[in-house]
Amino acid sequence: MRSIPPAERLFIGVDFNGHIGFIACGYDEVHGGFGFGDMNVGGTSLLDFAREFELVIANSSFPNRGEHLVTFQSTLAKTHIDYLLLRRYDRGLCKDCKVIPGKSLATQHRLLLMDVGIMMKRKKRTARGRPRIRWGALTKDKAQELKGRLLVVGS
Repeated sequence: MRSIPPAERLFIGVDFNGHIGFIACGYDEVHGGFGFGDMNVGGTSLLDFAREFELVIANSSFPNRGEHLVTFQSTLAKTHIDYLLLRRYDRGLCKDCKVIPGKSLATQHRLLLMDVGIMMKRKKRTARGRPRIRWGALTKDKAQELKGRLLVVGS
């Protein structure tokens, strides 16, 4: 984690097998307050990891209905153990994060999606040849001024 430059975007998506719970419990900077179930030791480790490396858990940042929170479902239980993390200062890039209820990624894991909005900077086109003269902004006063300057230069 420390070897990744801060200028690069970082998105981590893993099955952490931990429950972060639905209450932030002192982890307000990494937990958005919208979780599922109760916190366990694995969830506490995940929250400590996120705090240490200045990450935020995207799943917990958006209010969703129950079926859009459950990432693992078996006949015995429904849990929230798959998480998407991103850097805290990139939090504005994440527009939404939810589980697609009907789609299975593996046998019992559901597909977890994050909508990300990244704007690409446009490169400036370089001018080729002679510079363009924009005559549309030329007023009569500016035309008289230009005429005076050209007479002084001798053109």
